[in-house]
Amino acid sequence: MKKQLLTGIVLTVLIAGAVFAYRQLNKDKLFTVMQVPEFEFTDQNNQTVTPADMLGKVYVVEFFFTNCPTICPVMKQNLQEIEKEINHPDFGVISITIDPKRDTPEVLKAYAAKLGIQNPDWHFLTGDRETIYRLSQKFNIYVGKDENSAEGLDHSGKLALVDREGNIRSRFGKNGLPVLYYSGLNYSDSNGKNESLGGTYHPQIEWLKEDIRKLL
Repeated sequence: MKKQLLTGIVLTVLIAGAVFAYRQLNKDKLFTVMQVPEFEFTDQNNQTVTPADMLGKVYVVEFFFTNCPTICPVMKQNLQEIEKEINHPDFGVISITIDPKRDTPEVLKAYAAKLGIQNPDWHFLTGDRETIYRLSQKFNIYVGKDENSAEGLDHSGKLALVDREGNIRSRFGKNGLPVLYYSGLNYSDSNGKNESLGGTYHPQIEWLKEDIRKLL
């Protein structure tokens, strides 16, 4: 009995040590999630944009729509904060509308101007709604399916980080597992547990800034 107990303690210590070592080895490394899914959409300047056009750039991908009254303004504010702090010519943003019937290139251009976007590599993209929905599934970022219902304008606040070679990357979390995507939302607590539109904390935005710098 004592031998079994001792063996259990030893195994627990070994596993804990292995987990700690794994975290230490990977704390500054980024996980490769997958290659960014292919897409071909039109931006606010009526230019076609594909992943091939973004090679050599480090960029963030989000899904949004211009009339979104809830999380989209928060996400844009956080993305603009990132852009301002990164301030690098090889950093860009891909914002894909989930409401293409309303969000035409002209509407997106006015929206970008209203936000004061100056970065030539911040592309607001529009296209076929079904194609956009299928793309969100490939990213594994939630977008509502039926555009003719209220559910169709639901979407996740997750952000994908893409490196210069077109791979989606992410950091490892405290549990040793990759986070995959970063939250673009605000929280009422510093640990990022309670979402709040008026929250003053956005811990994963800070993570994103750090990881963008690693890739640039």
